[in-house]
Amino acid sequence: MKKRSAPNLGDLRTKIDDIDAKILALISRRGKVARQIGDIKRQSGSAVYVPSREKQIFDTVIKLNSGPYSDPSIIAIFREIISATRALEVPTRVAFLGPFATFTHMAAVHHFGTSATFLAQTGISEVFVEVEKDHADYGVVPVENSTEGVVNYTLDKFVESDLKICSEIIISVAHHLMSAESEIKRIKRVYSHPQALVQCRQWLSLNLPGVELKKTESTAAAAERVRKEKGAAAIASHLAADIYGLNILKADIQDQIHNFTRFLVISKEAAQPTGRDKTSLVIAAKDRVGILYELLRPLSEAGVNLTKIESRPLKKRAWEYLFFLDLDGHLKDPIISESLVCLKAESEFFKVLGSYPKSS
Repeated sequence: MKKRSAPNLGDLRTKIDDIDAKILALISRRGKVARQIGDIKRQSGSAVYVPSREKQIFDTVIKLNSGPYSDPSIIAIFREIISATRALEVPTRVAFLGPFATFTHMAAVHHFGTSATFLAQTGISEVFVEVEKDHADYGVVPVENSTEGVVNYTLDKFVESDLKICSEIIISVAHHLMSAESEIKRIKRVYSHPQALVQCRQWLSLNLPGVELKKTESTAAAAERVRKEKGAAAIASHLAADIYGLNILKADIQDQIHNFTRFLVISKEAAQPTGRDKTSLVIAAKDRVGILYELLRPLSEAGVNLTKIESRPLKKRAWEYLFFLDLDGHLKDPIISESLVCLKAESEFFKVLGSYPKSS
C-alpha cells in the first residue's frame, strides 16, 4: 500500500487561499443582506445599533466556536464584521471623551469596531451634548476605575440629562512605557496623565529611579509629545503607540495586575432585554433615621441583587445625598418593574438611567 505523503507548504497555502475566497464571498453576501435590513430600518425609523441583537450574535458565536481560535479572538473578528456591516446600513457616529488614543477611545473602538466614525470631545459634558443635539448617535464616557473609584462628573451628568445608558464596556487598563528611543537606559523623563503615573508608581521607582515625572492632560498627549523628544518616554495604551509610531519599551507596567475601567454607552434609545442585563438608577429621599434601609427593602424582599451603591451629595442642599444604584435585571422584567414601583413611592427623587446588557 502506497504511503500518503504529508501536505507541503505550497499545498497548505493553496488551501488557505481557497478558504479565504469562500469567507470573503460569505461576508459579501452578509453585507448585501445587511443593506436590505438597513433599508427596512430607515423606512421604520429603527435604530441601527441594537445592543441586544449584537449580544445575541456574540453569544451564538461563542456557543458554536469549537476552536482552535479562542472566544475573545472570534468575538474580535465578528465585532469588526458587524462594525463594517453597520457602516453599510448607516454610518455610526460615536462621541467619546478624547483625545484620540486614550483609554476611552480604545473602549469605543473595542465596542463599536473600527468602521464607526469617532468624534473626540474635550470633556464629559461635551459628549452628552453631542448626543443630545444629534451630532453623534452614541457617546462613550468613563464611569469608574477598579483602583481609582467612580468618575463623579459622569454621575452628575446623568442626573440632569435625559440620555439613557444602552450598554457598558469594561476593559483592562494596561499601561505601557513607550518612546522614540529604543532602550530604557536612555530615558530621562516620563510623561503621562497623573492617574497613570500613580498607577505605575512602584514600577517607576524600581526600574527608573530618579527620572523626572511630568504630568500631561492625557496619556495620548504624553505619547504625542515624546515622539520627537530625545530621552523622553510616555505611559499610555498600545493604541497610542500604534498611532504615534512609538516603541513599547516595557509592556504592562501598572502596579495592579487587575486594573479595569468601566465605560458607559449613552444614547436616546433604550436597550431591549437580553436575559443578562443590569439596570442603573438614581434616587434621593428625605433625611431620616433608617431611610436607606427602607428604600432598599423592596429590592431585598423581591430577591433583586443590588450590585453597586454610590452616594453623591446634593448640590443644592447640604448633608443630603443622591444614591446611584446598579442591580441585576432589566426594567421590563416583572420583578424589577414591580420592585422599582415600590422604590419610587418611597423616594423624593427617582430616575432610571437605563437597562442594558452586561459587559461580556
